[in-house]
Amino acid sequence: MTISSALTRAEAERLAARVGELERERKHLLAVVEILKEVTTSLHFIDILQAIARKLGEAFGLDRCSIFLGERGGRSVRLVASYEDPTIRNYVVDLERYPELKRAMQGGETVFIPDAANDPSLRHVKGELINRNVKSITVVPITWRSVAIGAIFLRTFRDGPTFSDEDVRFVQVVAALTAQALRNAHRYERLAQRHQETGESLRRMELERVALLAFLRRLLDAFGSREGAWAEGLLPRASSDELDRLVGVAMAVIQEEAKGR
Repeated sequence: MTISSALTRAEAERLAARVGELERERKHLLAVVEILKEVTTSLHFIDILQAIARKLGEAFGLDRCSIFLGERGGRSVRLVASYEDPTIRNYVVDLERYPELKRAMQGGETVFIPDAANDPSLRHVKGELINRNVKSITVVPITWRSVAIGAIFLRTFRDGPTFSDEDVRFVQVVAALTAQALRNAHRYERLAQRHQETGESLRRMELERVALLAFLRRLLDAFGSREGAWAEGLLPRASSDELDRLVGVAMAVIQEEAKGR
């Protein structure tokens, strides 16, 4: 083999490796674009999280991709989205059963286990991992203001592609997008709740006003009937005109106030 042919082969291998990297970056960018589309077309956080789990699972050909949200107290989390079974939602999970998930949630840092079946912290589920042909486990926390509010859990097949550092960084980007999407969805839900509460409050006030006016009208009708046609004929003409004027002024003031000026 000549030197030139050896160099050519080395260059070809480097070129092939570079092409592979570019293809992986392209897939990552396409996945981010699809995720952004999902995030911007829905304000319901469950739909957003399910879409993200699906996109990640499809992009990497995963055995499992799940998204968890933290519970108050820090002892458990809720499985709110799942790639392998989209029907599983709002399922409470004890963190003691998932030490890798617990580390990510409590430490706020990404946990990467390249050989899950032989990892000492997962020996209690070693048989299950071997039966499912699991290779690696990656848990990326979803953080907001430096606090882990959830996590993205990814599990690869042993005969599948290797989960690289670039893939981990990509999932970290997705986790950041997820945190912002959750924040936006939370703001939307709070705004919708306030709008609903305001509408209900205005309706209650209107009903109270109607009830009060109905009570006053019936009270005055009953009082007038007892006095005999209100006995207004006993009042001087000037007093009657003044009462009419005062009623007109009062009604004008009420109408102006109703306009909110």
